[in-house]
Amino acid sequence: MSDIEVTSVCEEGFTTESEIDGEWQLVVDALEEDGPSPNQVLAADYASCYIPALRVAADRTGYDDIGHVEVEVEADLDEDDDLESIAFTVKTEAALGEDAQEIVELGEEICHVHSALTESLHADISIEDDAF
Repeated sequence: MSDIEVTSVCEEGFTTESEIDGEWQLVVDALEEDGPSPNQVLAADYASCYIPALRVAADRTGYDDIGHVEVEVEADLDEDDDLESIAFTVKTEAALGEDAQEIVELGEEICHVHSALTESLHADISIEDDAF
């Protein structure tokens, strides 16, 4: 048995319904009519993976709780609608001071989506600490 099992079905058109590990449902639509596009899902997935990675990185750096974290994602597509670049603006409630960049980089090392993407698509990450 695999660690992750997904069954994706497309009856017609460009909408795919996926069942993940027999528990979760995800609708993705290349035309963005019935759900987000695959590129939109990837951008959201990347941020959703990076936030807990950032929290672990902060904890390892000596911060018990960094409070509210928000990631604004900007992704650009090329003329073929392929992802060309991704940028994150990360905002944390906690003031991280001189540790901020170290935490960002450790978060990148911990983030599974970051590790899975080609280097040319790694997010360009900026951080605004003490933001809330």
